[in-house]
Amino acid sequence: MVKGLLGTKLGMSQIFDDSGNVTPVTIIQAGPCFVTQVKTKETDGYEAVQVGYGEVKEKRLTQGQRGHLGLLKSGKNRPDRKKVSGAARPLRYLREFRTKNAREYEVGQAITVEQFQVGDHVDVTGKTKGRGFAGTVKRYGFAGGVKTHGQSDRWRATGSIGAASGTGHVFKGKRMPGHYGDERYTAQNLEIVRVDVEKNLLAVKGAVPGAKGGLLIIREAAKS
Repeated sequence: MVKGLLGTKLGMSQIFDDSGNVTPVTIIQAGPCFVTQVKTKETDGYEAVQVGYGEVKEKRLTQGQRGHLGLLKSGKNRPDRKKVSGAARPLRYLREFRTKNAREYEVGQAITVEQFQVGDHVDVTGKTKGRGFAGTVKRYGFAGGVKTHGQSDRWRATGSIGAASGTGHVFKGKRMPGHYGDERYTAQNLEIVRVDVEKNLLAVKGAVPGAKGGLLIIREAAKS
């Protein structure tokens, strides 16, 4: 079974237990997702299930996306127009989940949070917040220069980046100022604290990457 979903980060909150202990949680709008394609070894060389999530206006889709979702207008000697999924509108995000039993799924089948239970551990993947161009103190946690001997303009400087002789160049991969954030990141082994099947909500312990409204991929924990 594919133990995974696509979702949206709604924000952080906290949950109190019966003893009064507080647990910081992230609320995720998880699913419902719809199967848009079933891949098998015979047709694609591997077993996987492609699912879609989120609604979007059809005019925002490319011709290829419309064809993949079964939204192209029918013409002469063509079957009637039929949507692949059971969603009210076309699906915005498409992602794959590897599985060993892809044949158990059908195109259009809905996948919800019912597959998860309180106490399960998941890996949540998303894009971190973009921080723009940042220096080494913010980007890598450098300590900066000394704040003595009259130095006042080098507190957040990188410092030496290479030898004046010998190698005579800056080594590849040297940590220097540059673009910070907006990268794919996975928070591993997060515990599910609460599951709301009616509202398709998951509450996971701790923080997950990305800003509010960002797309998240929730999978069964690989290291649990």
